[in-house]
Amino acid sequence: MAEARVASRYVKSLLGLAEEQKSLDKVYQDMRLFTKVCEQNSAFGIMLRSPVIRHDKKRQIMSKLFTGKVEPLTLAFFDIITRKNREPLLPAIAREFHNAYNVYKGIGKATLTTAYPVDAQLRTEIENLVKKISDKKQIELEEKVDAEMIGGFVLTVGDRQVDASLKNKLKALKLKFSQNPYVKGF
Repeated sequence: MAEARVASRYVKSLLGLAEEQKSLDKVYQDMRLFTKVCEQNSAFGIMLRSPVIRHDKKRQIMSKLFTGKVEPLTLAFFDIITRKNREPLLPAIAREFHNAYNVYKGIGKATLTTAYPVDAQLRTEIENLVKKISDKKQIELEEKVDAEMIGGFVLTVGDRQVDASLKNKLKALKLKFSQNPYVKGF
């Protein structure tokens, strides 16, 4: 929890500065890139958290990795965070920046879990449905595939959830049968 609080303070500063310099969308893309690097390369995340590796070495690695690929503002931000020995917070800062950007731009978030990947037409229909439900003009739809679902879908928008999966219906049916309303012995 403390990590998220500290990360949100850095995010507020970076968000304000990026907006002031008219590079908010570019910094957002940089933070998405950073998150992607952390997710795809676990050694990179371990390196950021390692107390054994010196901070100046981490700064050099970050500089070599991201110079020319990210905005100068983002690179300077990474440099400042590393100089302050706060580089273990960078993945949390990148995730929190994504959330703050969505709030700032009014982008709604929804999660769709299905048994099989959805096609483009169905994705568009679901996005339109979520726009109506959430009163947002733009939606970020996260898709998950869960083979245990058998069929149907689970749609989560904010704190609301629509569970139209066969797995849930079978579970409800099992519960109903276990209650057995019939009397034995006739």
